[in-house]
Amino acid sequence: MTKLEGRVAIVTGAGGGLGRSHAMLLGHLGARVVVNDTNVAAAEAVSHEIAAAGGSAMPFAASVTDEPLIDAMVASAMQAWGRVDILVNNAGILRDRSFAKMTMTEFREVVDVHLMGSAICTKAVWAIMRAQSYGRVVMTTSSSGLFGSFGQANYGAAKMALVGLMQTLALEGEKYDIRVNCLAPTASTAMTDGILSPEASDLFSPGLVSQGLPALVGEAAPTRAILCAGAGHFARAYVTLTHGAFAGDAVGVAERWDAIGAREGDGVPTYGLAQMERELSSAREAEDAWDDAADVGRAVA
Repeated sequence: MTKLEGRVAIVTGAGGGLGRSHAMLLGHLGARVVVNDTNVAAAEAVSHEIAAAGGSAMPFAASVTDEPLIDAMVASAMQAWGRVDILVNNAGILRDRSFAKMTMTEFREVVDVHLMGSAICTKAVWAIMRAQSYGRVVMTTSSSGLFGSFGQANYGAAKMALVGLMQTLALEGEKYDIRVNCLAPTASTAMTDGILSPEASDLFSPGLVSQGLPALVGEAAPTRAILCAGAGHFARAYVTLTHGAFAGDAVGVAERWDAIGAREGDGVPTYGLAQMERELSSAREAEDAWDDAADVGRAVA
């Protein structure tokens, strides 16, 4: 397993559940850990657990939506340990309700914590990681965002937005050896109380999800990976683009719908402009084909 001696990690929402599990494992692997949570006592308790197990940790109570406090948290880590190598954006809340019944306040609350909180925390460490030419950032996405989940429009929207944030930050951080990935967990935590049966809760221990974390934060970590984890099972999710087909207009789209969506030959674009490049190439090929057909027609005439 990846060793993290000398590394400094920040884990948000680490006072319990999945965040606690992440923080404990990172501490066990040798990282010095900032244990963030809105609950002071919970953050302190986890820090004491890490220390009792032979690791090094400091608690810091703050909401991830509070920019000044998050800046202060990062400053405390820098003052104590001189660097920040790993950020695990784990903090989250639920406000589940069907979209018809959901208020915009409930929508904003979830987006603020999951999306804006992750952006705020990442922004707070970004310049540090660039300056030291090293960084590992993990966003916590979800199958609710990747594939949808009834009653979780706010949560799903925020979680899929984190995939988009990962995609761009991975590109911008590449030359500074900042690698950005997503973890999509299935774990029994306070957020899933009443959802999972007792038997399923035992299977979906947070600790089993955390076992995938070292692969995303070590020296040999990939970048732009979406790792799905639960019950000891791991899978990769991808945002793919089909080869598609030139259709030209609305009639063509309707007629060529199956060809447009055919999965044969689909792939994972390395950057957003790949879509435009493919479209331009297809349009030029179609234009050439029309020109060739016109030339043949004139020759026959």
